[in-house]
Amino acid sequence: MKKNEIGTRRIKKPWPTKDVMEQVYKMKLWGDYNSDFYSGVGSHHPEIVNPYIEVVTSFLTSFESSLTVCDLGCGDFNVGKKLVKYTEKYIAVDIVAELIEHNKERFKKENLEFHCLNLAVDDLPSGDWALLRQVLQHVSNAEVQNILGKLVNYKYVILTEHLPTGDFTPNKDIISGQGIRLKKHSGIDLFAPPFNLKVKEEKELLAITLNKFEGVIITRLYTLF
Repeated sequence: MKKNEIGTRRIKKPWPTKDVMEQVYKMKLWGDYNSDFYSGVGSHHPEIVNPYIEVVTSFLTSFESSLTVCDLGCGDFNVGKKLVKYTEKYIAVDIVAELIEHNKERFKKENLEFHCLNLAVDDLPSGDWALLRQVLQHVSNAEVQNILGKLVNYKYVILTEHLPTGDFTPNKDIISGQGIRLKKHSGIDLFAPPFNLKVKEEKELLAITLNKFEGVIITRLYTLF
């Protein structure tokens, strides 16, 4: 490359997700123009949120001692705030720095921490289990693969994904952003190529069917070791 080409050619960042998600919140692409930060209907609609909180709380309280939870992609924390009291420590992570600072100011508990991290790039906090709620559906296959490589450090993973109803082609690649694979009649299946995840145990905790056009939101528990 000639020297004068360096200043004129726009070099793509290998992981553009941070910029994309900052734009999502800044432009309020997930709705609610009256809120500074809003993580979408999936984080606020009672018919989606309440059953989820119920099953996750049931899991958390099934242990004799409290666990350390890592909420990977905590968003505006409308869901996570209901779970903190059932944990020894709750570590909430998101990629948008201004969102994390907003959450720090709004939600304060002795056992609660917020960290601004890129799940695909940065080292993740230690904990007993990881919580990913409708996160992987927004990012590329390469980023999903990077994140999966770090989840093996947790004994339990509770994963929620928005999937098409009926049969679908899993894991079609996308450019990271506000949209999901549903538009391609696809969704995340960690057991299918290119991910081929190996787990000790898998259990479906919850399935919320929206309608045949809007798909189903499925929450699964994975025991990794």
